[in-house]
Amino acid sequence: MKNFNQSQLLNKLPKQFFASLVARVNASIEAGHDVINLGQGNPDQPTPPHIVKALQEAAENPDYHKYSPFRGQKFLKEAIAEFYKREYGVTLNADKEVAILFGGKAGLVEIPQCILDPDDLVLVPDPGYPDYWSGVELARARMEFMPLVKENQFLPDYGEITEEAKKEAKLMFLNYPNNPTGAVATKEFFEETVAFAKENEICVVHDFAYGAIGFDGKKPVSFLEIEGAKETGIEIYTLSKTYNMAGWRIGFAIGNESVIEAINLLQDHMFVSVFSAVQEAAAAALLESQTCVDELVERYESRRHAFITALNNIGWKVEAPPGSFFAWLPVPEGFTSESFAEYLLEHAHVCVAPGVGFGKFGEGYVRAGLLTSEERLREAAKRIKSLKLF
Repeated sequence: MKNFNQSQLLNKLPKQFFASLVARVNASIEAGHDVINLGQGNPDQPTPPHIVKALQEAAENPDYHKYSPFRGQKFLKEAIAEFYKREYGVTLNADKEVAILFGGKAGLVEIPQCILDPDDLVLVPDPGYPDYWSGVELARARMEFMPLVKENQFLPDYGEITEEAKKEAKLMFLNYPNNPTGAVATKEFFEETVAFAKENEICVVHDFAYGAIGFDGKKPVSFLEIEGAKETGIEIYTLSKTYNMAGWRIGFAIGNESVIEAINLLQDHMFVSVFSAVQEAAAAALLESQTCVDELVERYESRRHAFITALNNIGWKVEAPPGSFFAWLPVPEGFTSESFAEYLLEHAHVCVAPGVGFGKFGEGYVRAGLLTSEERLREAAKRIKSLKLF
């Protein structure tokens, strides 16, 4: 059979980091080991019943068996606007400042293609979500990395960005609560971001995937809460984490009208919007009782306490994340992030993600997801204790 070569574009895409991680875990499971998988970011709880019921009922609507409106159902855009007004005090024009996405990842990968030309510069957090890199490569653009270090609460230091990079940059990715570090941003930081973006004419893309997940009674800040934010960029929100709807592939972008129009235009050529029954279920999630969200955050906070306490009790000095459902854990001396992750998988059958997979400044850490029961998290700590590394 003839083998057709892949395009240069595909060959230049970054290696899919999580695919190799999954392969290693599956190999260990197939070898008969009971693996505690803390390496991925896949929510472990089911979608709340009222959202499932909304989908079931909507799926019977014959109008939804036809093509959806290209740019999404008006009722969902209005629900998004109502959600943001209720949760963050942000006023949105549902027609012009909202774009429906096939999950948050789709928007993050699409956005560089929407507003960049080849060789344009993008400011990218390091460590950060690897799919930012994919979007930049698909746009044939360039990246300048912004180090996220503990000494600066894992926030980028705009004073460290070179004058040349400030001048050339057209796009900047941010993500708080942060994957992988679990850090959160303050209003003061976002105010600084708006000023920096305005001064340098940079479009900000704030990835708000973990927007609902803040601990210790503190609600994460939306970038769009800041005066002038809509002038400088957009926020991308997904229902995957807030409502355990990861497999449903539904999210949205909101904010700057020109950027939203660009996203919609690109998607006009790629999709015919999301299945309308999924859009109706998404509207139900956003507008109906948020008790399920409160309960989910309580669950993650309880898991965080159980896991971080257990690790500190075995001598591994770690800090509790203020947001997201990830813990960012320092690697013990004598290991790299990759060698330590491999050691834990081989000898404790505990899977964590090596920090270097998220960028150069992720070296020295591993990421663990709080996506299993407290019992299993404590068991993971117990297994690690038996290795006598701490």
